[in-house]
Amino acid sequence: MLIYNPKDWWKLIFYFHKADTFRKLLPAMMGVMAYTFFISYLENNVFHFVPLKNPLAIHSLVGFVLSLLLVFRTNSSYDRWWEGRKIWGSFTNNSRNLALKLSAILPDNHESKEVFRILVGNYLLAVKDYLRGQVNLEHLDYVGNYNEDFYANYKHIPNRIGQAIHLEISRLYKEGIINAEQLIILNGELVSFTDNLGACERIRNTPIPSSYNIFIKKMIFLYVFTMPFGFVLEFKFWAAPIVTLIFYAFAGIEMIAEEIEDPFGTDSNDLALDTIVKNVKNNLSEIFKN
Repeated sequence: MLIYNPKDWWKLIFYFHKADTFRKLLPAMMGVMAYTFFISYLENNVFHFVPLKNPLAIHSLVGFVLSLLLVFRTNSSYDRWWEGRKIWGSFTNNSRNLALKLSAILPDNHESKEVFRILVGNYLLAVKDYLRGQVNLEHLDYVGNYNEDFYANYKHIPNRIGQAIHLEISRLYKEGIINAEQLIILNGELVSFTDNLGACERIRNTPIPSSYNIFIKKMIFLYVFTMPFGFVLEFKFWAAPIVTLIFYAFAGIEMIAEEIEDPFGTDSNDLALDTIVKNVKNNLSEIFKN
């Protein structure tokens, strides 16, 4: 995730990074500009199209409708991004709450504190990797019986780690270290882990409907590639930079919406999951230090 100062206008205006929409769209923008120059040349030097009354009127109306579609598209994507951030905020809070309760319940220097520190940290790390496509067991920390063999032959590693947390809680209950009332107190945080994971999977596995996505791209294409026929009559060769700028605005908004609709990746505008997991693991180490 790109960290920036939203109040630094001039730096943001003239700053370009490798994921910036301008860089990605530059080849297409050059193509649109060349295409518009070609139409302008044909109109001014070859065919001399029949002048039309109000040649920009149709594109003004279509542009208004297209703008509304893009606003809805961007809002839908941002809702998914913001929901993902709220879910990971819940992951953070529930991890801390579980650690605080266990730290208070378990005796000082009890061996299970270290087990829970590692298991809860592993769970968030595995969820992050799982949402990005693949969990690497080498990223996990092993403790006691919860070693590499414990995770072998399991495709859904977060579920396996969640099972390990439940097994450890159950063992403490059977040994009398945790009583029934304390087990009920801990249950809310334990359930929340699976609920949050399911919510993240819902966002990742349910993209914006393809028909809606395709329709917007077709509309942008038709709008931009018919625009020169109206603009060259009004602006001559100046239509080329004008049409290119309009294409950059519409296509850039669509690209931003595409990027943030899946907030769990590694793009510059995706959630800073690596930082979130690192902070939670540091919190767990502080809470379980006794």
